[in-house]
Amino acid sequence: MLLAQISDLHITPPGTLAYGRVDTAAFLARAIDALNALDPRPDAVLITGDLVDAGGIDEYRHLRTLLHRLAMPWRVLVGNHDDRAHLRTVFDDRPELATGDAFVQYAFDVADVRVIALDTLDPGSGAGRLCATRLAWLEAQLDASRERPVVIAMHHPPVACGIGFMDDIRLAPDDSRALDALVRRHPNVERIVCGHVHRAISVRFGGTVVWCAPSTAHQVALQLKPDGPEAFVMEPPAFGLHLWRADSGLVTHCMSVDQGGGPQPF
Repeated sequence: MLLAQISDLHITPPGTLAYGRVDTAAFLARAIDALNALDPRPDAVLITGDLVDAGGIDEYRHLRTLLHRLAMPWRVLVGNHDDRAHLRTVFDDRPELATGDAFVQYAFDVADVRVIALDTLDPGSGAGRLCATRLAWLEAQLDASRERPVVIAMHHPPVACGIGFMDDIRLAPDDSRALDALVRRHPNVERIVCGHVHRAISVRFGGTVVWCAPSTAHQVALQLKPDGPEAFVMEPPAFGLHLWRADSGLVTHCMSVDQGGGPQPF
């Protein structure tokens, strides 16, 4: 099983730039080209939130035209920049958005692996929440999947990463503690995959590993001090590739969109 993960697309209306500087649509198009060219091609692509920059209808329409070029199945999650109602309006035929639930949560299979997608959006806040309703839904999904490998997907990481202004808007600490206790009761959870931080980050949590994907566009500046300024950098865009094999478990790779002229033979 090969599951690709892209995150934090921040698509803006056609002809505009994120923060007046970043052509996020052009960056996403390059990432899609790289994904389509992979051999083997991923079985599916998971998009872990901040699909658009301001939650607008015109942004989601632009996003839809871009994602149409993906040559493999794909699913979307919501992040703090997203709007559930506007997303559902534009992507009204998507199976993951047609549940009728208040939250954008669902589960699906990629070969032998069960992927459980969580909604951590807290409208009006940059930080994330997993309320009692969402946690109860996750517990039911995990209980039904005890005999198979599981990947939990969510936008906000449940851990601090050391970048002060991003840690201020991570998943709420009380919700993280509840998630930690729940995941520890399910040792078949191979990975929790997130976005939000615009950097590749891994850390132990809940008896498993949390992995955050970088953005397909701009990255958050790596400043490991509590009072570091809010800033982004144009480090190379990248995405995650999660490879499952029964004999090795889940192996996560971080792949740059730009291969720098490679691959070249040794």
